[in-house]
Amino acid sequence: MRLRNIPVLLVCLGFLLLSSCAEKAEVIVKAEYDSTAYFLQTGLLAPPDIAADNQLTVQGVKLGRMLFYETRLSKDGTQSCAGCHRQEHAFTDTAQFSTGVEGLLGKRQAMAVFNMAWNSNEFFWDGRSHLLRDQSLKPIQDPLEMNETLENVIAKLSADSMYTNQFMRAFGSEIITEEKMSLAMEQFMNSIVSVDSKYDRYLAGSETLSASEERGRELFFLEYNPGFPESSGADCAHCHSGKNFENDKYINNGLDLPEDITDIGREEVTGMDSDKAKFKVTSLRNIELTQPYMHDGRFTTLEQVIDHYNENIKKSPSLDPALEYTTYTGLMLTEQDKIDLVAFLKTLTDDVLPTNPEYSDPF
Repeated sequence: MRLRNIPVLLVCLGFLLLSSCAEKAEVIVKAEYDSTAYFLQTGLLAPPDIAADNQLTVQGVKLGRMLFYETRLSKDGTQSCAGCHRQEHAFTDTAQFSTGVEGLLGKRQAMAVFNMAWNSNEFFWDGRSHLLRDQSLKPIQDPLEMNETLENVIAKLSADSMYTNQFMRAFGSEIITEEKMSLAMEQFMNSIVSVDSKYDRYLAGSETLSASEERGRELFFLEYNPGFPESSGADCAHCHSGKNFENDKYINNGLDLPEDITDIGREEVTGMDSDKAKFKVTSLRNIELTQPYMHDGRFTTLEQVIDHYNENIKKSPSLDPALEYTTYTGLMLTEQDKIDLVAFLKTLTDDVLPTNPEYSDPF
């Protein structure tokens, strides 16, 4: 009986050895460079001008996504980029000022991160970073945010084979550098696209706007005309133009009188008095999701924002000329006008972005 069982035992042993070898082989498989291009969904927007030295690849975007959600980029391992740029809020923060790892508050409201590939005038509210890759590393080192050194981050990531393998796939080398980190994060942020709103479907002819939304659309694009109040509009497209609803400029939108300006904005970068209190014009896409509003998060509702432009613009030397022109009479918006404008603005909310698995936490 025992002799008859020997062949069976040998077969079983063989299977176990093969299985064990297969597992070991799986563990020692080395990562290889993969240059497969990442396909960017641009909807009705024109294809963006992606930097020639950092074209999007599947593995580069994946690495950038990992870094975007990686808490080890912070001093105490509790905070990631995604902590202040949350997907459900179009990658911004609902707090007026985000709290860093030391419990300190930031100086400005966190900016939304989507359609970055269509930005061509630098980054941050004041434009102090020329490229998105430059911007990506600053929060890591900012004492008010992650408060960590790039040297420490590289050491932490280099000790993890998950990261050394992914850097190999993305860049052809396991060696982690701050430049590669910045390029990967730039790739991921450039991959975050918002092009699927009700308004997009309206433009494509697949959906219609309600009467209130349509009237809000007309008001949004109509210019201010004090001579003909009945046909005067809200003139929003003066700054929020094109299909991305921004103009790649910096303006002073009249939030404060000269004596009340505490944040000089763009002037801090250029040193020019004419840039005092000027801030980056942001996209109005997903504006319903990105409250609070303005660089300092002073407004909590869209109604407050509209009231500001309608009748509360403050004059100062650097105030945008088109906005100053409206101060003589205000925009003359009725309560119904305001309701309709808000209705239209909400058609710019992307239905896919807040839950798109391509942009979610990969861990």
